[in-house]
Amino acid sequence: MSLQSVIETYEKALNASDTDAVLALYGSDPVFMPQHAPALVGRAAVRAGYEQVFAAIGLSVKFRIHEAEEAGDWAWVRTSTVGRTRLLAAGTDVDEGNNELFVFRREGGQWKIHRYLFATSLPRG
Repeated sequence: MSLQSVIETYEKALNASDTDAVLALYGSDPVFMPQHAPALVGRAAVRAGYEQVFAAIGLSVKFRIHEAEEAGDWAWVRTSTVGRTRLLAAGTDVDEGNNELFVFRREGGQWKIHRYLFATSLPRG
């Protein structure tokens, strides 16, 4: 799977609130660094983080790849997202926009998310 395919699959998994599909894209020793939270280290912590996210919000976002670089079994991709977020508790929708950085490592011949960091580009007042 190409880096672009991984990003496209990740987008679909986020928009479907599918924790298992998200985790399938992560490697064996992942770190997820969500905004306003401590880093989530390891597969169990990353799973718990996505379960918490999907219990609170529903996403409808589109990723745009700005840069992608490969160096042997390592790669990084800089993206941005735009779309909408449904705040489940409030039942309201808000605009969503983020900058993201993915670090990939090739495992078993496949690109896997090794590190993922994001920050909003549309702060909520």
